[in-house]
Amino acid sequence: MVPARLNGPVLSLFRMVTGLLFLCHGAASLFGVLGGNPMTGRAVPIGEWPGWWAALIQLVCGALVLVGLLTRPAALLASGSMAYAYFVVHQPDGPLPLRNGGEPAALFCWSFLLVAVLGPGSWALDALLSRPREVATEPAARPSVAA
Repeated sequence: MVPARLNGPVLSLFRMVTGLLFLCHGAASLFGVLGGNPMTGRAVPIGEWPGWWAALIQLVCGALVLVGLLTRPAALLASGSMAYAYFVVHQPDGPLPLRNGGEPAALFCWSFLLVAVLGPGSWALDALLSRPREVATEPAARPSVAA
């Protein structure tokens, strides 16, 4: 049984790792680093549909999810892009992810949907920005001491 106080930090770690992996996937496809695009090993040509746009979504949404900024919309967009990738790119090669190479797309899709539903966790910029700000009050004036 996991204590409830660990829910926020564990969700945050899950979000950060998922975002980092997604960001790396996008960087590989956009810039040809980290082994390049999984299909070609090189960068995807600028503006090419849908690969370049998918890689841009991966890079931007991965970075936003990693730091926990605009987490829910970024995670929802990332989830949708991975659903598209699964059904358009992988599913035509067979119905099962194990056979069609769609396991990463399916895992990213469901992982980002989980983050979109549950939120960013306690270690996120979203959580930091949504905290109520304390208004600084001036200390009460001390009575002057006449000498």
